[in-house]
Amino acid sequence: VSHLYGFGLLDAESMVKEAERWRLVPSQHVCKEAPTQESRTIPPGLVLRSVYESTGCSHHPLQHIVYLEHVVIRVTITHSHRGDLSVTLTSPAGTKSQLLANRPLDHSPEGFQSWEFMTTHCWGEKASGEWSLEVLDTPSQQRDKSETGELREWSLVLYGTSEQPYSMRREQARSAELPTDGDDLTEEYNGRCDPECSEDGCEGPGPQQCVTCLHLFLKFKNNSRTCVSVCPVGFWGDRRRCKKCFSSCEICTGSRSDQCTTCRAGHYLTEGTNSCTASCGDNYFLDHDANMCRKCSENCLRCTSANICTECKSGTSLLGNRCQRSCGPGSYHNEQESTCEPCHEACATCAGKGRDDLDQTKQDPNREEGECVSKQDSCPVKTFLTGEGECEACHASCDSCSGEEKSQCKTCAKGLPGDISACQFVRMCVVCARLFPVRSP
Repeated sequence: VSHLYGFGLLDAESMVKEAERWRLVPSQHVCKEAPTQESRTIPPGLVLRSVYESTGCSHHPLQHIVYLEHVVIRVTITHSHRGDLSVTLTSPAGTKSQLLANRPLDHSPEGFQSWEFMTTHCWGEKASGEWSLEVLDTPSQQRDKSETGELREWSLVLYGTSEQPYSMRREQARSAELPTDGDDLTEEYNGRCDPECSEDGCEGPGPQQCVTCLHLFLKFKNNSRTCVSVCPVGFWGDRRRCKKCFSSCEICTGSRSDQCTTCRAGHYLTEGTNSCTASCGDNYFLDHDANMCRKCSENCLRCTSANICTECKSGTSLLGNRCQRSCGPGSYHNEQESTCEPCHEACATCAGKGRDDLDQTKQDPNREEGECVSKQDSCPVKTFLTGEGECEACHASCDSCSGEEKSQCKTCAKGLPGDISACQFVRMCVVCARLFPVRSP
């Protein structure tokens, strides 16, 4: 009761009355649930939700808890800037307790190691059912946004009783002390029930006064509830109860972040994941017409539409508006076979197999733009291409050659016979005539 007073849920007079009611409570039990062992990454800017199904230690009579007094959770979280974290616990009855808020001055990189948080907001509620822990990471300016935290484990420690904390007779006596109109007790309702009420009847004409619901019931923060035929926006139906969707979902099929059907304002549905995000990440672009993040084409890291890439993944390069696999010099990417194929022998690099698939090569000014020429043809007249890739002069008697020796002429210099063997003989005679004048043959 002192916890309720400390949290401002009871004033001083009410605290005295509640203490009086708890004077004869049964002995308090403590139920320690096994910790969750699933380690999960906390996505920056999004809520990580972890669910635990508690039995209230129903298999252990000395620990069994039906009615709660207060709850402690033990949390282990790794994080480089723990002040960015906020933590909320939701009870099976739907009561939310904020256990931790953002703290701009908490720059500790130690995270939380078996840290204990306590709440009394679910006082008097049933212990068994689905407990939900939500961790929100709001990155601060001092932190690298690529760094992520991790929820290593968390566990419940429930405090309460296996019996009602006070007798129904005392509760009825307390109700009798309340003022009534004309000091008459309210008569049993015998009128028509709302169509959403089941055959169990009702205590009044409204859907919030059904004993049980025909279809679904929706519970509010003040623990009141109403019967509905379908769950409203932001909720989904599970075992005749409307449960909350993930915080960014508008319509959903479950409470997880990847079970969204449509998103709340300011968020977009991510294609292939059924999750909602405030901005499209890598490999996705914003489709304004559908109001969703769609996938870029294969190998794209960033794009403006399905067919226009602006940045490529590692190992690929941008060619026009598309990302292609990067192949080495002298080869190109064959899309149909998804292999690297050699370029034409005249090309240094290329975009295809043909001579006119020019990407980078030497060109002859007399040829059409984009046409590759062979390395041999790229050297000027009366020169030849060496093994080092340089153009060297032919022998003086050659018009074209394959090497610098006189025996490597391909065609003779002007004024000499066209036959190579005759060219060589005449060439020798010309040299001799300079030393010994003779008549040419």
